[in-house]
Amino acid sequence: MATTTTSLGVGAGADDRVMATAQQIVKSLNTSKNVREDMLLILSSFDNRLSNITDLIKDESNSQQSRLDVAEKVIFRYDSSWEDSPDQAAEYLTAVDEILDLLDDLSLRSDNEVIDRAESAVQVAMSRLEDEFRHILIRNTVPLDAERLYGSIRRGVSLSFVSSADDIDEEFDTSFSEVVDNEGQSTGRYFHERGRSLCYGEDDFCVDLINSEAVEDLKVIAERMIRSRYEKECVQVYCNVRRDALDECLVILGVEKLSIEEVQKIDWKSLDEKMKKWIQAIKICVRVLLTGEKRLCDHIFSGSDSAKDVCFNETAKGCVMQLLNFGEAVSIARRSSEKLFRILDMFDALAGVLPDLQMMVTDEFVCSEAKGVLAGLGLAAKGTFMEFENAVKGETSKKPMLNGEIHPLTRYVMNYVKLLVDYSDTLNSLLEDDEDDSNDLQDDDAENTTPIQRRLLALLATLESNLEEKSRLYEDGAMQYIFLMNNILYIVQKVKDSDLIKLVGDQWVRKRRGQIRQYATAYLRAAWSKALSCLKDEGIGGSSSNASKVALKDRFKNFNACFEDIYRIQTGWKVPDPQLREELRISISEKVLPAYRAFLGRFGSQLESGRHAGKYIKYTADDLENYLLDLFEGTPLVLHHLRRKSS
Repeated sequence: MATTTTSLGVGAGADDRVMATAQQIVKSLNTSKNVREDMLLILSSFDNRLSNITDLIKDESNSQQSRLDVAEKVIFRYDSSWEDSPDQAAEYLTAVDEILDLLDDLSLRSDNEVIDRAESAVQVAMSRLEDEFRHILIRNTVPLDAERLYGSIRRGVSLSFVSSADDIDEEFDTSFSEVVDNEGQSTGRYFHERGRSLCYGEDDFCVDLINSEAVEDLKVIAERMIRSRYEKECVQVYCNVRRDALDECLVILGVEKLSIEEVQKIDWKSLDEKMKKWIQAIKICVRVLLTGEKRLCDHIFSGSDSAKDVCFNETAKGCVMQLLNFGEAVSIARRSSEKLFRILDMFDALAGVLPDLQMMVTDEFVCSEAKGVLAGLGLAAKGTFMEFENAVKGETSKKPMLNGEIHPLTRYVMNYVKLLVDYSDTLNSLLEDDEDDSNDLQDDDAENTTPIQRRLLALLATLESNLEEKSRLYEDGAMQYIFLMNNILYIVQKVKDSDLIKLVGDQWVRKRRGQIRQYATAYLRAAWSKALSCLKDEGIGGSSSNASKVALKDRFKNFNACFEDIYRIQTGWKVPDPQLREELRISISEKVLPAYRAFLGRFGSQLESGRHAGKYIKYTADDLENYLLDLFEGTPLVLHHLRRKSS
């Protein structure tokens, strides 16, 4: 009995396994319907336990057709908006999944009618999903404005504007020729916005490009379209919509679509504004918009690496190339010195985002173009710097500055080089391969300096040489030294009051201060030698008690004439620096007043007792000291109220 039971158990299990195997064989048969039926008959005759397999196949076929019927009804009747009817949308996706599952069942290949029906349903479903995908993308694209885009990244450096009269000429955005052409006049209110790179945290603040609740809807649609081999259509819709959205962002940021020819025709003031907007836009585009776009693509198309790459590259390409085209146009435009800082800002901005761009964009053409534009901007910066150097060297205006004041060339060059310090690292990298950057450099340790140090020292030497030439335009030798003192001191002050001191060094400053002292000594000799020669004992004839009164009268008369002439001329000369002005007055006082007091003390009594003594001894030493306080104020004065002593 036990044996019988065991036999029945084993037999039942064997029947099940035979049946399962037969079912698998039938399902796996990739043959026509007639061939399959013949195979079923053979299997049935081979073992009567397989006689029920035909009924099982028929039941399965009926079940599949029933599933297809239900799915078709959902797909063909669906007409609600995806977002308005989430329940129906879920039902629709389920129907799509059902049909795709049926198509994946290889047994359907024996029934062409069912396959055709299923594929037609998929085609209808994909058309509808494509429309829904586009609709959701457009409807849920987050509207962005300039304030939100600029606010998406934190500013590391405040923008500085020149706003007070005291700051005139401290910063500039004007041309070299404009300064030189207007020498002797105010050089205007300059403005410069240093385009330092914007700071970012470890993770850039990312604005929402698409409403977050819609992203999942886009993802589930993309998954079905990719599974249905409609990946191309899905990608095309995504790229078209998102490309337009990014183009709109560039418009918001003030970036226009301009050809290279159009860019090169723009006047400098307008071009400068466009360059500033470009600098901000390239950072926002890569660090915010494209970073967000990459995350979006990676999430929506997570099921297909190819779709992710194609979507992002095609979406990003348009706005990136628009920005690069402007950069290329700037790099090949006519070079002029006022463009240098903005070009360097553009170079720094593109260099800063290029690693991120290369990490995200796999399109070799776009990456190659970006590197090419960066190289072009670097060459443009070098060429523009050389243009400036040549302009300083070749500036040969022949009109001397009124009153011996600071020349516009000096102001322009020093403000220019002071701003260059902010770009030292960039310029060092651009100039490091230049072989002739130490020309005209006199410092013994030139080999230990950086490229920008050598170029700046050579540039300052060129400026000093040019100023020496301009000083010779003055006929009055004394005024030549006033002009040189004013200009060299201005240079020294600009160096000391900025980071230029780190580049040129304290030794350079000490040497120029020594030059200023030498000029001061030369000024005293040129301006006061004639007056002082009137106060010498030689040629008077006799001692202090019996000197020739005629000679004394001539000496006092000549001294008075010299002093009054100096007073009339040099009150009109301008020494802007109060400390230098005071030091010059003290030097004059120390040179002239003791000599006058001594001469007056020795010989004054011989004339004071005579008639018309006040005609010759007009001034006391105290009078002269007071009059010296009027020198170098820039307003010519005449000694109207002459002091006359009674006889």
